[in-house]
Amino acid sequence: MWVKAFDVLLDRMKADNFKFQNVRALSGAGQQHGSVYWKKGSRDILKNCQPDRSLYDQLQDCFSVKDSPVWMDSSTKSQCAELEEKIGGALTLAQVTGSKAYERFTGVQIMKIFQTNRESYDNTERISLVSSFAASLFLGDYAPIDHSDGTGMNLLDIWTRSWSEKCLEICGSDLASKLGEPVHSSQNIGTVSNFLVSRYGFNPECIVAAFVGDNPASLAGLAPEQDDVIVSLGTSDTVFLWLSHPTPGLSGHIFANPLNKKDFMSLTCFKNGSLTRERIRDQYAGGSWEIFSEILQKTSQGNNGNLGIYFDIMEIQPTAQGIFRFDSEGKEVAMFPPEIEVRAVIEGQFVARRVYAEKVGCHLGPSTRIIATGGGSKNKEILQVLADVFNSPVYVKDVPNSACLGCALRAKHTSLGPDVSFSEVAKETQPPLLIASPDCSSDIYLSLCERYTDFERKLQANQILGSKS
Repeated sequence: MWVKAFDVLLDRMKADNFKFQNVRALSGAGQQHGSVYWKKGSRDILKNCQPDRSLYDQLQDCFSVKDSPVWMDSSTKSQCAELEEKIGGALTLAQVTGSKAYERFTGVQIMKIFQTNRESYDNTERISLVSSFAASLFLGDYAPIDHSDGTGMNLLDIWTRSWSEKCLEICGSDLASKLGEPVHSSQNIGTVSNFLVSRYGFNPECIVAAFVGDNPASLAGLAPEQDDVIVSLGTSDTVFLWLSHPTPGLSGHIFANPLNKKDFMSLTCFKNGSLTRERIRDQYAGGSWEIFSEILQKTSQGNNGNLGIYFDIMEIQPTAQGIFRFDSEGKEVAMFPPEIEVRAVIEGQFVARRVYAEKVGCHLGPSTRIIATGGGSKNKEILQVLADVFNSPVYVKDVPNSACLGCALRAKHTSLGPDVSFSEVAKETQPPLLIASPDCSSDIYLSLCERYTDFERKLQANQILGSKS
């Protein structure tokens, strides 16, 4: 299906008279964690595709596993347990690969195929990620896995940027040769294939930059600077960090940074985002964001010591569900007045985001900027709370299709050579707009962060009951 889509896309661009010959460099992104299994002998076919036939026609029999596992697959619980046990525990795995074992991650998906479909595994010549698979179609050869997407597999050592021999041994035989050597995300991996030159008119000198995962590509599209904290406020909230000295642990993920060879990026996702905010708006502000914002303006920073945590659905960080309210003395209460409830949901969410950011190595300081994106970034009063909680200025940057823009910027960066930094290329993009600056004592939210951390400790010890509403 992916190969067919590739054909259809380029055919439509050709029909629209797109000038392929003017493309100097290209890159791309794929959904993270998914994997593609090339059958033995497929490389020769890929390298010798004929321009008078579609790629779909020529490659349809090149795959040893017909249905590629993707990020939605959650069938590898037993493999996750086995990987963590054999490596020395979940924390040890996270300290090596950047994450504890997750069912969607590529390593355990490979292990499952190795254990349950050995014939197909043994008939596999190369295992690609979705990103490197797409790059292979442009390259006309097996494209290497890049470091940033490779660190979403539970197989790559985040410190050495090479495969962890121990993890490879656990997940499958002869796995290193099937994966190939990984490369940095800005690597020039070659030029477009003769097939693309002949069939579509690409410039034969068009550079293919290593393809990355969708999340690293989105990071590039926002053109961040070191020390920036990116907070995406959507159905789920996501916090991205550019880190030099990460602290891998049992929450969130640490990836190789796609924009800097030495640095890292972290990603922490929270399921209870905009839908939870909207529920509180509907219940306590008459369904009006205007009234919701007015309440935020009228109530005081720190909410007079009241703390609310709202997990309408099962949360990821931490694994919990329920509504938890605490008064200024730390006592659990059943309800808040409406004006306290409105501020509590926003402060509680952002305090949690800060606590988890600091867990993975974020150090808030004078150079820290918060870059807010997503639907929630359109509400100035919500962003003011974000600025206060993080004690940092909040900027907004509206970048539709940020992953696509990120790939274009990365392609240009690669084409300019290794002596040009990504930040030089990013200067050409529209700068973020300052929306809110912190205007309260940081001590207020340091106290709430400490109380939130204590809440999670008590939650894990089953010392807190919570409620459903």
